[in-house]
Amino acid sequence: MEPHRIFLLSPAYTGGKRGQLLLREAAAFDLALRVRSAGGAPLGEVFSFLSGLYFRGKLAYARAFARPPAGAPGVLVITPTRGLVHPEARVRIDDLHEMAAGDVDAANPVYRLPLERDAVALASTDPAMEVVLLGSIASGKYVDVLGAVFGPLLLFPAEFVGRGDMSRGGLLLRHADTGVELDCVPVMGAVRRGARPPKLAPR
Repeated sequence: MEPHRIFLLSPAYTGGKRGQLLLREAAAFDLALRVRSAGGAPLGEVFSFLSGLYFRGKLAYARAFARPPAGAPGVLVITPTRGLVHPEARVRIDDLHEMAAGDVDAANPVYRLPLERDAVALASTDPAMEVVLLGSIASGKYVDVLGAVFGPLLLFPAEFVGRGDMSRGGLLLRHADTGVELDCVPVMGAVRRGARPPKLAPR
């Protein structure tokens, strides 16, 4: 029997051009109106808008291959200020302003402490559960925090090495479409930087 496996997705950058468009007071497109409403909009949809192909690929892939233990979510999103959040959680404009001001840095306690808290709680659901990080593994901003909690059970797709965000997004969407899972290896001790691989063939 395969071990349980859940996915942690790195956040979209709320302070970029798309974030500025969404947060602009005069914005009147559908998603902008919904994040200003009482009901808000799903975090996964908001981050897919902000990040485009990369976050869409991460979310589609994680939903396709998650094998969570009973009672645990299969997919969670790392946030700059609120730890791990379900992609279906509703967020409003004030939440996005808060995240835009957050600093994703392992030395920043406003980011690190909620993430540590939620990671420890998640680890307690199944000590043998695999946790796949879909995000940057070249720096320590995610790995330093999550690696301290999950150790050798923190994995990442080996094919991420050397790829940029757009290439990773395209790769993940292709595998979500075909139902073929990528080879995931432990982050700790892995080679996390490498030469850029050949471009993906057109989808």
